[in-house]
Amino acid sequence: MATVRPLHDPIVLFRQYLAEAQALPRDLIPEPTAFSLATVSEDGQPSVRIVLLKDVTEGGFVFYTNLESRKARELSSNRRAAMSFHWPQLERQVRIEGRVSRVPDEEADEYFATRPRGSQIGAWASRQSRPMQRAADLETRVAEFEKKYNGVSVPRPPFWSGFRIEPAVIEFWKGKPSRLHDRQVYLRDGKGWRVQMLYP
Repeated sequence: MATVRPLHDPIVLFRQYLAEAQALPRDLIPEPTAFSLATVSEDGQPSVRIVLLKDVTEGGFVFYTNLESRKARELSSNRRAAMSFHWPQLERQVRIEGRVSRVPDEEADEYFATRPRGSQIGAWASRQSRPMQRAADLETRVAEFEKKYNGVSVPRPPFWSGFRIEPAVIEFWKGKPSRLHDRQVYLRDGKGWRVQMLYP
């Protein structure tokens, strides 16, 4: 596999990395868009979880969630986040840091309409991150919303939307023998980027 050379646009380079991960068989990389998302609470407690990337543009990296979830609440109080993609089969990692904003309602509506119907119903049924007394509670809520939206399109819940991380730092890591890895970091510089090589 050819080594990806440094580019002036890290978004283009990220898309190359992602495309190569998506080209591998799913038994090797079941979820190539999966990344670790780190947020910080108001009292400074960090937390991390796996999320799926749904879009990447020049404006940033987009994912969706219940706005009442812990990550959404933390992002609302602290508009900074970090994310990390790791594709060990390719010996590649991408780390991103930046500011966070909500996507426009129209963009969230458009994406929600593409989701499988079961996922749409699940978005209504789940009280994400809240305590649940028993497993049957979720099943009951799913049945309630399946009945409510039987035969009609499922609208996007008002408490469900997307976030966009606008990158200020993007670091690309490529594994090499003897742990002498390639590391290049792109730092936002006005409307462009400057690139630095880092020791491994």
